[in-house]
Amino acid sequence: MRLDGWHLTEDVDGFLARAGDFLRSRPALHTMPLTVTEKLRTRGADAYGAHAPVLGRLEREGKVRATFYRLPSRGLSLTPLGPEQADTLAAHLAALGYSLPYVSADHSTATAFAEAWQRHTGAAPTLSKRIRLYRLGTLTPPEPLPEGRGRVAGERDHEQLVCWCGEFADAVGEVPAVDADSWAGSRFADKHFTFWETPDGTPVSMAAVTSMIGGMVRVDPVHTPAHFRGRGYAGAVTVEVSRAALAAGATDVVLFADPANPTSNALYRRIGYVPVTDWAVYDFAPARID
Repeated sequence: MRLDGWHLTEDVDGFLARAGDFLRSRPALHTMPLTVTEKLRTRGADAYGAHAPVLGRLEREGKVRATFYRLPSRGLSLTPLGPEQADTLAAHLAALGYSLPYVSADHSTATAFAEAWQRHTGAAPTLSKRIRLYRLGTLTPPEPLPEGRGRVAGERDHEQLVCWCGEFADAVGEVPAVDADSWAGSRFADKHFTFWETPDGTPVSMAAVTSMIGGMVRVDPVHTPAHFRGRGYAGAVTVEVSRAALAAGATDVVLFADPANPTSNALYRRIGYVPVTDWAVYDFAPARID
């Protein structure tokens, strides 16, 4: 007999046996837990550090209604929750003695949990990031496309990829930095990259995608070096990887964009991406002890 409520585990296979169908039921909205649990399943817990991750599912009447994951030394990532569900989870994690540096979820869920976490722990939340989730509708290549072609990156491109992913991480403020030494453990190492090349074979932009999971592929990252921008290369390479994902059978092609960047948001809308929801990250300051 399974009891209603939150169930926590470090066993990714057991978690997916119960929660896998739930995650695949909304592959666009569940893009992050789908890719994270797949990485844990295929590479083991050491994919994210020496300590085991914590996975949680909320069950009601024998069905999974929500999930979360917490990776070693990282914050909490949630699927959508109502305020009461968020409060119950916050109370449960606080009672277990968890410390959370941040929470990440759709905006309403993240806000509800941040407020609940402050009530139960005294840790003050600060909104640190907003990102917008898009899903591909009808792919609409820009006309005209810039001269050149797409090319799938191979082993000979490794140094270029490390360099450009490092530039991307620096530009968006990601920590830790990415270089040749840290590449294997970075979030970029298991992505599939494509370049847009000019007719003379010069790479001028890149885009990557995740492996397909539950029919979902996420485009991440897209990067054009500063001296190549403004010529349509980012749009061309995003169309290239999006078209390839559809051809491979993807039913949900998604990406995240910074809503404060009007250039990228306008680009993604022009080529057929439609907003799904806004995401938020709240950082938690340690509770004061008077």
